[in-house]
Amino acid sequence: MIEIIQKYWLLLLIGQYPHGPLGGLAMTLIIALTVLVISMPLAIAIALARTSGIAWLGRPLALLVSLVRGLPFLMFVFWVYFGVPALFGISLGGTTTMIVALTIYEAAYISEIVRAGIEAIPKGQIEAAHALGLRYGVRTLRIVLPQALFNMLPSLITQFASIVKETSIGYIISAQELTFAATQANNLEITKPAAVFGVLAAGYYILCGGIAGIAKMLERRILQQRQRAAVAEFVPVGAAVRT
Repeated sequence: MIEIIQKYWLLLLIGQYPHGPLGGLAMTLIIALTVLVISMPLAIAIALARTSGIAWLGRPLALLVSLVRGLPFLMFVFWVYFGVPALFGISLGGTTTMIVALTIYEAAYISEIVRAGIEAIPKGQIEAAHALGLRYGVRTLRIVLPQALFNMLPSLITQFASIVKETSIGYIISAQELTFAATQANNLEITKPAAVFGVLAAGYYILCGGIAGIAKMLERRILQQRQRAAVAEFVPVGAAVRT
């Protein structure tokens, strides 16, 4: 494995760049971050629609989210890769296909995370804002979303690790990501697949394990902050002054 790393570390890191397309780990992270940035607004919009209480809007979206989550991601890759050229006459590259398919897929999953964050907010806060005459948009932007996004931050980071792993499917449509680069290295070596894909597995484990570690650290900090806020809420005013 060490020999594979020494020989192909640059290919695994940035693909064939600058003599060819950018790929490897760099492209994997670019795809994952692009998908997260694009899918977040869509997920927030879906979650707000589902928690708005408007049945004709929330129910179809709930059905759509359930449908997307119930299908394997590989089907979305094939639908985008073969369906878009057939329907619109536009040929998409592997990287673009992965971004489009992953955005649709992850918007459904992230919307559930956002919805859970919104529903975890105490109803009293929303009722108090309504009693003060705050409009829906103001309540959402100043009260609901800041708390919901803060609460869901660890889950969102964990979902980012899932996006990173899902980019590996891109090698079947020649998306220039990490698994595709490892496949190129394996084709050059031919006789060392265990070593090549062992390095690939170790790379994903270190990357996704690090992301999961960040999520756990944030979760602990959020929990500690909640505990301090709860203690401060129940400390008598006089006791707080004496301390």
